Amino acid sequence: MKVSVVIPAYNEEKRIGRCVQSIVDQTEKPDEIIVVDNNCIDKTAEIAQKLGARIVKEKKQGMICARDAGFDAAQYEIIARTDADTILPQDWISKIKKTFEDPTIGALSGPATFFGTPFVSRFSNSATYAWFCILGHILGHPAMFGPNMALRKSVWEKTKPNVCLRDCDVHEDIDLSIHLSKIAKIKFDKDLAIRTTRGRWAKIFTEYVVRLMKMLAAHRKENLN
Repeated sequence: MKVSVVIPAYNEEKRIGRCVQSIVDQTEKPDEIIVVDNNCIDKTAEIAQKLGARIVKEKKQGMICARDAGFDAAQYEIIARTDADTILPQDWISKIKKTFEDPTIGALSGPATFFGTPFVSRFSNSATYAWFCILGHILGHPAMFGPNMALRKSVWEKTKPNVCLRDCDVHEDIDLSIHLSKIAKIKFDKDLAIRTTRGRWAKIFTEYVVRLMKMLAAHRKENLN
């Protein structure tokens, strides 16, 4: 089983090095690391390339476009995706491979610890897991978390014609979950944990929830029509 790791990036020179290094340091190495250069004007691509990543350029700005470019460029049967501000545990790839030994699993995700203040670091893993349990109950199926996900390339090929393309309208990871769940089984594994920045935690009760409610309403209306 071969794994491609995709990292969308826009001006991440301060973070991309430690992210890619955490992938290089995996106990089971990925078969390729793809960093999507989404119009970076800093040294993101240069740093990533020196660490062994393949650079894919995407001129259309936005997380969804960058993600899709990376997924399309991935050469192998499992696509693992993370973000440039994330640090991955050394067994991340091995856990992903182990999960996909089950042929019924189409996609996989897990929670995160938000590094920063001791309080946030201590409780954020349990809190994100609880949040995704609640979100999964709302959706009727598990949801995927952008910095910590993996899916089969074959599932992506079937799902990509249907995903939403405007970042301002959706949370791209939740939108992907909704469309993907129609054709494949998603597993959310509490033991597949990563570390990422606390900025995500700070936003979860502000624009995150507002955009989520609008997105769910739009998808519900679409399903009714």
